[in-house]
Amino acid sequence: MTKTILLIFTLLLSVLHARMVDGIALIVEGEPVTTEEIRSLQKRAHVSKQQAIDLLIQDRLQKAAMKDIVIPESDIDKEIARIAEQNGLTVSKMQKMLKKQGTTWGKYRASVRNALKQRRFFQETVAQNIPAPTEIELKTYYETHKESFKIPSSIRVTEYSAPSEKRIKAFLKNPSSKGVRKKKMTKKTKSLNPAMLRMLLQTPNGKFTSPINAGDRWVVYKVHEKSGSTQMSFDTAKNIIASQWRRAQQTKAVKDYFKKMKTEADIKYIRH
Repeated sequence: MTKTILLIFTLLLSVLHARMVDGIALIVEGEPVTTEEIRSLQKRAHVSKQQAIDLLIQDRLQKAAMKDIVIPESDIDKEIARIAEQNGLTVSKMQKMLKKQGTTWGKYRASVRNALKQRRFFQETVAQNIPAPTEIELKTYYETHKESFKIPSSIRVTEYSAPSEKRIKAFLKNPSSKGVRKKKMTKKTKSLNPAMLRMLLQTPNGKFTSPINAGDRWVVYKVHEKSGSTQMSFDTAKNIIASQWRRAQQTKAVKDYFKKMKTEADIKYIRH
C-alpha cells in the first residue's frame, strides 16, 4: 500500500514538473519567461512573437542589472508626494482614485519603486557615457525633426495667484481655499519665455502647473485648451531640441547596453 501511494505521488510530481517546464519558454539569468507572458505581450503590444521574446529578455536583464539597487521607503514616499502635488492632489485622494481604477496601493508603490530603480540605474550606468550635444548636432536634429517642433499658437489658461507659496499649495490641495485671485487669459506662445512655454506645453488640459515664484506673489496656471499651430524657431526651441536629442541618445544607449549584456548573459531556451 505504501509503495502504491509513493508511486502515485512520484507520478503526480512528474506530471506537475512536466506542466511547469511546458509553460516555460526560456530562462534568463535564472529568471523564467513563460509562454503565456509571450502570448500576452504579443496581444497587448501588437508585436511579433520574436519581438515579444526580445522585450521580455530585456526586462529580465534589466531586473538582473538592478537587483542590487535598494530604494528606501522614504524615497518612495517623497516621489509619491511629488507626483500627487504635480497633479494637484493629496496622497489620500490619489489613493482613492487608484482604488477606483482597480490599482492597489501596494502595486502602485511597487511601480514607483521600479521607476526609481530604473532612474538610478540609468544615471549611474548609462547617462555618464552620453556626451553633451554640439550646436551642429542640435541643428541637424532640428532640421530632420521639424514636425516635432510645431506647437499650438495659443494656450487658454486661468491664472491663480496668492501672496505666499503656502497659500498657493493649500489651494492646489483644496481649490475652494480663500485668499487666491483668479484671472482667465489666452497666452500667445510666440510671446512666452522658453521656461514658461515648456511648462504650459507639458501640462495636460485640465491640469495645473507647478507653483511659480513671480516675485511679489506665487502663481499657478490651469491649462484649459491649446489651439492653432506654429513652427518654433531653432533659438526658441533650443532647450526642447536638446531635451529630445538627449532622450533619443538615452534610448539608443540603453538599447546598446542591453544588447551587449545579452551577448554575455546566461539564456537557456526551453521551447521555441
